[in-house]
Amino acid sequence: MASVAAVLSNHIKRTVTGPMWHGAALDALLSDVTHEQAAARPIAGAHTIWELVLHVTAWAEIARARLRGERTADATGAEDWPPVGATGAAEWNAALERLRAGHRALATEVRRLDDAAFDAKVPGLDYTVSNLLHGVIEHGTYHGGQIALLKRAQAAS
Repeated sequence: MASVAAVLSNHIKRTVTGPMWHGAALDALLSDVTHEQAAARPIAGAHTIWELVLHVTAWAEIARARLRGERTADATGAEDWPPVGATGAAEWNAALERLRAGHRALATEVRRLDDAAFDAKVPGLDYTVSNLLHGVIEHGTYHGGQIALLKRAQAAS
């Protein structure tokens, strides 16, 4: 039987790379999205695909910092929803690579934990490491659904 660390590490990676049981993982959802599509706002008031990618990435990075005891403060608005800035192809590719790298780094960190660590509280916070990591997985999956809907909205227009 695989350790808790191995299982959660694998799930964190698969949030981006797949395969997922429910449908496409983030990489598959984003593989055909151009930088123009990523920056488009097909639904007034909704986030763009690009904004969602930066947001999911930010929380993988925040989770990693929390695991290390480096961060307990709430995210600022700009940390929670980082501004997009330039919207060229190079910037879009960099955003996608940062999404992948952030989840890979978190998964690597998780793989090093012993099983007892998952029941411990996140340093300085009032929830467990298990809750934090499951939250990262659920968060990426939730926003993946939003990305799929935004892609459909763009295709319909």
